[in-house]
Amino acid sequence: MNYNEFSLLYNDILTQNKLDKYINDEICAKFFEFYNILIETNKVMNVTRILDARDAIVKHFADCLLLAELIPDEELCLIDVGCGGGFPTIPLAIVKKSLKITAIDSTTKKVDFVNSTAKALGLNNVTAVSARAEEFIDGKRESFDFATSRAVARLNMLVELTLPYVKIGGKLLAMKGAAVNEELEEALEGIKKLGGKHVKTYNIDLLDGDDINTRGIALIEKASKTPTTYPRKFGQIKNKPL
Repeated sequence: MNYNEFSLLYNDILTQNKLDKYINDEICAKFFEFYNILIETNKVMNVTRILDARDAIVKHFADCLLLAELIPDEELCLIDVGCGGGFPTIPLAIVKKSLKITAIDSTTKKVDFVNSTAKALGLNNVTAVSARAEEFIDGKRESFDFATSRAVARLNMLVELTLPYVKIGGKLLAMKGAAVNEELEEALEGIKKLGGKHVKTYNIDLLDGDDINTRGIALIEKASKTPTTYPRKFGQIKNKPL
């Protein structure tokens, strides 16, 4: 696929989803380059199952741009817990140049991919680190304006892996699917124990013609300090969520 074909798809999908502010040649060119990196890397390493250009624009790029809409264009810091193949880290870094992003993942190959991709795209606002969330917390407790995560764990587990990183007044933006309200219900007690407060849930239909992909973003604000006993070891979090 050449750039002109990609840009037509990109512009169409973003227009459908009222993401017009991200339609310009500079941003589109970055996403085109990112898409090509994903395709080439996927020949030797499993980065994503979504390889069709249209699907990638809808399910990866536009999905992450929905999240970008909730983050101010200011000099802020964000931690992406379980960054995987670079989502939402790389899309956020492309459109939020003043946002300093720390991406962590326990799989070294994925971290190397995120770092090399950021370098190839000229993104100086990304640092990816190979680490487990419950261990990386040392020295970084309550030091981020935002935390986010996509397709890592159910919310009742995810809040313990993310909220300890968020400073008071900061926010967790948990990217979820159609079951976000169900997950939120089972996580409310844990959110409270961790010093969080559920503020709002964004239920969004991600459009692609007649196809509708339901997305949910849970917005949780950090109201008070997280007790230092959290996060626990991952086995404890998994076996007995808060």
